[in-house]
Amino acid sequence: IENKLRLGKNKASFVSPLDLHYLCLQNSKDMQQKDEIILININGTDKPGVTSALTEILAKNNASILDIGQADIHSNLSLGILFQCAENKSGDILKELLFKSYELGVNIRFNPISEEDYGKWVSMQGKNRYIITILARKLTARQISGVTQVIAGQGMNIDDIKRLTGRIPLNENERTPKASVEFSVRGTPNDKEKMKASFMQLSADMEMDISFQEDDMFRRMRRLICFDMDSTLIETEVIDELAMRAGVGDQVKAITESAMRGEIDFTESFTRRVGLLKGLDVSVMKDIADHLPITEGVDRLMQVLKKVGFKIAILSGGFTYFGNFLKQKYGIDYVYANELEVADGKLTGHYLGDIVDGKRKAELLRLIAQVENVDIRQTVAVGDGYNDLPMISIAGLGIAFHAKPKVKATADQSISTLGLDGILYFLGYKDSYIDKAYTNY
Repeated sequence: IENKLRLGKNKASFVSPLDLHYLCLQNSKDMQQKDEIILININGTDKPGVTSALTEILAKNNASILDIGQADIHSNLSLGILFQCAENKSGDILKELLFKSYELGVNIRFNPISEEDYGKWVSMQGKNRYIITILARKLTARQISGVTQVIAGQGMNIDDIKRLTGRIPLNENERTPKASVEFSVRGTPNDKEKMKASFMQLSADMEMDISFQEDDMFRRMRRLICFDMDSTLIETEVIDELAMRAGVGDQVKAITESAMRGEIDFTESFTRRVGLLKGLDVSVMKDIADHLPITEGVDRLMQVLKKVGFKIAILSGGFTYFGNFLKQKYGIDYVYANELEVADGKLTGHYLGDIVDGKRKAELLRLIAQVENVDIRQTVAVGDGYNDLPMISIAGLGIAFHAKPKVKATADQSISTLGLDGILYFLGYKDSYIDKAYTNY
């Protein structure tokens, strides 16, 4: 047909209606060019304008960007763009990208993606996603290797890795050393409980903490956090401090440790310990409160939590006097603890009201969440003792903090290497956000 149409002006040529119909069909197919999917990877020294210059070429050629990701490590750029374009445009696009990358001083690599492979990638949407967070004073290759081997062994894939803590100075004296890295992981674990157990073992062997959370909307919208007080917000058991002043320190300390290990009932242990405080002058409580050893990271944690709008509660098996002291110091919203009975300026050896034990802590967590109109999956609970497990187990994020072995083994998350502000990294906050909130408080 083309030959017939190309005959000279002075030559006649017959083009049948059937020929014309076929020609129109072919032209229509040519206009509906097949699209191509291409992945480009760019590496090199980062500088302003690289991403802008490369995407400008795609824009000029009406390409659609299907995915894009960029990372910068020590001023070294790694940029990936997955785009779709008309088949008749791809050659020009690749040529322009190649020349532009040479001009910018970066390396570029092209990889065609089949529709079948792209379809498989799209079908992964909606699959389970998890966030795995590592905390340590200093991260090592051995730690990263151990965690990633567990992930791979469970048949899961790492989508993204990002550092949450600031760049680590070579001179460790410049700041309190801490390091945190977050992995975004996709897939379903072959054995979720075995995976958690492997992380727990790595944590114990390699001096690091590992958090394993589902990546859902509730993780990104935590609104209520409940703390135990003794050996969590403060680095002591207040009842032990009172006992030392009353001259019964060793007796009370032994009962406390037994209760925290879950060896005896908390209510029984509490009643026995309070009874040993009979006759202690109440003025001692103020002196102890004025010298409470605050746990590392509490100041930073509290100021950031208040800045971002968290409701904060103390749910303690300790005493309201000291809980209220911390409430005033940090602007805490709720305090539930035990009230010591006082007569003639001295402790009577009795308490008032119901004991705040493990069961009561869980009830109070649910109650406060209801009052604040917070879904239980948006809550955080932090504690160190056996009586903290009920609230830790029902919270959206339950954290055992510098906890006893039995408590740490039961909780899904634990922090043993950093201070209490390590919680901020489990919440997904980066140092750049934390420090800004902290300094502007």
